[in-house]
Amino acid sequence: DAGSSVEEMEFNWDEYLEDTGAIAAPHGSFKHVDTSLQNGFAPGMKLEVAVKSDQNTYWVATIITTCGQLLLLRYDGYGEDRKADFWCDIMTADLHPIGWCEQNKKILKVPEGIKDKIPDQEEFLQRVLKGACSAPANLLEGLHRGKNPLDLIAPGSRLELQNVRDSLEAWIVNVVENVGGRLKLRYVGLEDSDKFDQWLFYLDPFLHQVGWAAQHGYSLQPPLAIRSLKSEADWQEILKKVKEEEEESSVPTDLFKDKPVIGVHSFSEGMKLEAVDPMAPFVISPATVLKVYNEKYFMIEIDDLRPDRTTSQSYICHVNSAGIFPVQWSLKNGLHLIPPPGYPGQDFDWADYLKQCGAEAAPQSCFPSLTSDHGFKENMKLEAVNPVDPEEVCIATVTKLKDSYLWLQLEGSKKPVPDCIVSVESMNIFPVGWCETNGYQLRPPRKAIVNKQKKIAVVQPEKQILSSRTVHDGLKNQEMNSSDSVVINGKYCCPKIYFNHRCFSGPYLNKGRIAELPQSVGPGNCVLVLKEVLTLLINAAYKPSRVLRELQLDEEAAWHGHGETLKAKYKGKSYRATVEVVRTADRVADFCRKTCIKLECCPNLFGPQMVLDKCSENCSVLTKTKYTHYYGKRKNKRIGRPPGGHSNLEVAMKKPNKRRKRRKHFFVHKKKRSSTSVDNTPAGSPQGSGGEEEDDQDESELSHSLAQDRDKRKRKLRTFSFSDDENKPPSPKDIKVEAAEKLQLDSNPLEWSVADVVRFLKSTDCAPLARIFLDQEIDGQALLLLTLPTVQECMDLKLGPAIKLCHHIERVKLAFYQQFAN
Repeated sequence: DAGSSVEEMEFNWDEYLEDTGAIAAPHGSFKHVDTSLQNGFAPGMKLEVAVKSDQNTYWVATIITTCGQLLLLRYDGYGEDRKADFWCDIMTADLHPIGWCEQNKKILKVPEGIKDKIPDQEEFLQRVLKGACSAPANLLEGLHRGKNPLDLIAPGSRLELQNVRDSLEAWIVNVVENVGGRLKLRYVGLEDSDKFDQWLFYLDPFLHQVGWAAQHGYSLQPPLAIRSLKSEADWQEILKKVKEEEEESSVPTDLFKDKPVIGVHSFSEGMKLEAVDPMAPFVISPATVLKVYNEKYFMIEIDDLRPDRTTSQSYICHVNSAGIFPVQWSLKNGLHLIPPPGYPGQDFDWADYLKQCGAEAAPQSCFPSLTSDHGFKENMKLEAVNPVDPEEVCIATVTKLKDSYLWLQLEGSKKPVPDCIVSVESMNIFPVGWCETNGYQLRPPRKAIVNKQKKIAVVQPEKQILSSRTVHDGLKNQEMNSSDSVVINGKYCCPKIYFNHRCFSGPYLNKGRIAELPQSVGPGNCVLVLKEVLTLLINAAYKPSRVLRELQLDEEAAWHGHGETLKAKYKGKSYRATVEVVRTADRVADFCRKTCIKLECCPNLFGPQMVLDKCSENCSVLTKTKYTHYYGKRKNKRIGRPPGGHSNLEVAMKKPNKRRKRRKHFFVHKKKRSSTSVDNTPAGSPQGSGGEEEDDQDESELSHSLAQDRDKRKRKLRTFSFSDDENKPPSPKDIKVEAAEKLQLDSNPLEWSVADVVRFLKSTDCAPLARIFLDQEIDGQALLLLTLPTVQECMDLKLGPAIKLCHHIERVKLAFYQQFAN
């Protein structure tokens, strides 16, 4: 939308934190998220396991630690001796809850290694199992085996939700969506309407398993807001049907074992306090305890003194509800208390107000003690739910802290909202990266577009998959909306820059991506328009970093323009470089032409001239090979006209590289990578072509000899920087050896200790990951059980490093089968 004041971009937390200089709130501060990640098994739980030496017998083992669906176990009887600890996979191992052997007539027998330590088996079992906690049976057997307990709350599951606005009655809700424990809920009976949908975290104190209301003496009634939509008979029919289907849609009760326990309160009706309305948590207001239901629940109403008021802001609380404070709390903390609507005068005074109302203040003892030991600090970043539109999760900045409350500024919400007041224990705040981990759309920050009177708003595709038609249509709308408001100031106003995608795109730019760019950018301020054009070109490259390098300002060249810092991302690395951009309209055409020549593409690929049918340079006859042959920068000694009639291309004189020798290494490098990484080459990319070789070779040069390169070219302004050294490609020498030799193991990996595993990893290009294996105590048995999903989930690795690691694990498995598995 051209009239909009923002443009949306693909968001990356690492870049954002780097650009803003901010830090992320610590993951440990989000206790509800930690709870949701637990797999249902805890250290200390006991289970019955098949004994390795005799598969027909079983023995009791204790869980030492967990890692995804892997458990580290120790047979009872070994005490503190770790030497016989072993890993097993919940999905494949023969594991059962305590008591299973007795029920199924299986034999419990002491393993050979500890026979002499346990003279009386019966007495020993009675002693170790007294008061022991068994591993949950539903996670060891049946459909739920090996699943994260949270995944058991699937779409279609049913729960009971208390109505927190007007009464304590509950009604049944269907789970529509489960995003990392954050549930989208829809009242039963409203299957066709999403108007009354709610989002709640599964540990919310007002959400319960089906059957909770009956157990605790509450009635099942639809909330007042929806009750009038159907007749009483219809609601009863719906309830009857739901009870018949109860079994298939129920959720295991042990999922709610970590829910906060609601304590006993000491509030009484008529007491005054300060409160934040959870539906609009932006201000602190005077409030009244309107009704006390029982020892656990009471209703609060935000005070409103207007005689003609039609609605009331009331909601149900319990003793640990967030946003309730004693009288004078805001004054003591230097915060503004909003007087009730209809209050005479601006200066609110609690003593006068209590006298005027004839009410008493709720004593301090009614409120839970507030903590400031939570890990949050001002300016930290996190992800938070927008209270006005709970569908949205936004980037949030901590702007203020008072006791255990945060003031959060939300960025990128569809409609701007004031700073929100949130408890540090709120289940509507999440750590940085939570949305990405759970596949949910985080609202990206707004990027302000400067005043159209002076500058330009441009259309940039959100991702490179928009069709050119979509972009073109959007651009036409933009022109219609903004053509009247652009003031043309001849000298600094850039004309429209056209992308002529039918022209030859050269070895660096992806023709498909060029075709998806807007038809044109501009008119507007020269620096802004050209910066946008170059950004679009960098993003349309096979290798954005390579194009950024070509465009980079050379100190030896004459300085005529304006230096702009541009960014590129490629294979997990971030690059920056200063690029020269001209400032005046009379130099734009020449700038575009010279930039095209730097990128070895047709001089008319982009510029102020639109190419309609046939390019004046006759570039359609060129192929990448011929073009690079005549104009490639490393072939600069060949001077002459190419086929196709280019008449005035400039050739940059550079020292020829030792290319032949490098190319041999490069092919080994490609072979190695093809077996260990996903192919990210864009559609239409010329794999194996000369251009691809050259690009990868240059990437390799950039990684291995950046400093030498700087000295050679004397470019003090060069500012390329790697942000991720772990992804640095291994040296070609190492790869040759690896590609040529099969892995030969000196010992059986089943017998490897944790130290042996770490030693092996340090001999590979995954050495930086060895620390994780040490911390997680992964020995040879556990190593052989690891798979790609387990590695990604438990070690929190990006896909590239995870695949590389799994490649080495597969090599060990293969060598194990060839050398040791008889």
